Amino acid sequence: MPKYQFSCEVIPQYMPEQSSPEDAVYGFAYTVTITNTGEATAQLISRHWVIVDANGLSEEVKGLGVVGNQPLLKPGESFQYTSGSRLRTASGTMHGSYFCVAEDGERFEAAIPMFVLEASDGGNAPGRILH
Repeated sequence: MPKYQFSCEVIPQYMPEQSSPEDAVYGFAYTVTITNTGEATAQLISRHWVIVDANGLSEEVKGLGVVGNQPLLKPGESFQYTSGSRLRTASGTMHGSYFCVAEDGERFEAAIPMFVLEASDGGNAPGRILH
């Protein structure tokens, strides 16, 4: 097992009540579970997202923490949060990374695998996750 490693799992969901397709606004929520799968306690410091709509329009989002938190995770511990994004198309993708610092000062990146945002089925169908 690597000494410094966070793994990320994302479950996206279309939010029809936050969407207005006639105005080209599609709302999505995504729930992220971050797990410290390494051997060292570490803290998530910042996030970097790349959001791409079906027309290829790309937007980058950077900021401190996630939903106002910078969780400190011991090996085996997880932190889960839900956030959201809006697209101007009915589908797109997101991926990114978290910048983390271990208790011993070692810095590392945790990849957020690409996942698909797709407006479908009134929000009841699970989103596709790309591995």
